[in-house]
Amino acid sequence: MNWLNKALTSSIGKKIVMALTGLFLISFLIVHASVNATIFYDDHGEIFTICAHFMATNPIIRTIEIVLVLGFIVHIIQGLMLWWQNKKARPVKYAYKDNSGSTWYSRSMALLGTLILLFLVIHTSNFWIPNRINQFRYGEELPLYDMMLEKFSSPFEVLIYLAGCFSLCWHLIHGFASAFQSMGWRHVKYNRLISVTGILFSIIVSVTLAAMPVAIYLRWLD
Repeated sequence: MNWLNKALTSSIGKKIVMALTGLFLISFLIVHASVNATIFYDDHGEIFTICAHFMATNPIIRTIEIVLVLGFIVHIIQGLMLWWQNKKARPVKYAYKDNSGSTWYSRSMALLGTLILLFLVIHTSNFWIPNRINQFRYGEELPLYDMMLEKFSSPFEVLIYLAGCFSLCWHLIHGFASAFQSMGWRHVKYNRLISVTGILFSIIVSVTLAAMPVAIYLRWLD
C-alpha cells in the first residue's frame, strides 16, 4: 500500500483526488439545483416539499449524503494542501508577475474556495442542520419552504447567498476544466467543448441557485 500512499500524497495524486471529489460534488450540484428549481412551480412549494422529503428520507440518498460530506472535507483539505505546497515552493515572490497566461479566478481558487466554505457553513446552519436535528429528535421534517420564505425576506441573507453563488460560479468555471486536465481527459479536439460546457454549466447552476433567494425576496413566490 506504500505506492498508494505516495500516489495520494504526491502533487499529481493530490490533483487527481481534487478532480475526482470535484466531479462528485458537481453531480451533487446538479441534483441540488434541480430540486431548488422546483420552487418556481406555482403550487406554493408543494412539489419542492415532495422532492425535499424524498431527499431527506430515502435511505440511498441518506447514505450518499455521508459520502458527500466526506467528499467536501477531502476536497477542502486537498485544496488547502495544494495551495500551501505551491506557496512553499515559491517563498519569495517574483519582482514582476506575468499573469497573461492565467485568469484572476484561476489564481484565486483558494480565496473562492474559502468563501464557498463560509457560505456552506451558513447555508447548512440555516436549513440542513436544523432539519436533520429535528428528524433525529422528533422523527419529522421542518417546513423548509416556509423557512426559506422567512429567511430570504432579509436582504442581508439574500446578499450572502448571492456572494456565495458568485464565488461558486467562478470556482466552477476553472475547476470544471481543471478536473478534466488533472484526469488526463483533455485533448486538443475536445478542449473547446470542455471549456464551453464548463462555463455554461457554471453559469446555469449558479444562476439557478441564486434565483431562488432573489425570487423570494422580490415576492415572486409565496
